[in-house]
Amino acid sequence: MKLAGRVLCDIYRTSKRQEMYLYVAREDGLKRVPESLLLQFSEPSLVTTLVLSESRKLGRADVLQVMSDIADKGFYLQMPPAPYPPAQTELD
Repeated sequence: MKLAGRVLCDIYRTSKRQEMYLYVAREDGLKRVPESLLLQFSEPSLVTTLVLSESRKLGRADVLQVMSDIADKGFYLQMPPAPYPPAQTELD
């Protein structure tokens, strides 16, 4: 369901990788997600449903990018964070 600048969004997780989430518009469900991604994702488990809007804050994702990807591709895939911060190089 799209409401003037808002998206009713279902968020799924996978049991294969911690902190990997798939955001989709509730009205489309998983039907616009590529089959190859669904196979890698395993059995999606619904975590929550949110109304996304420009003013909504998300923990690790830019809400405007999430909304754009859902509109353009049918989904947004949030990858897990890197396990360790990148090594800092010494400055000369």
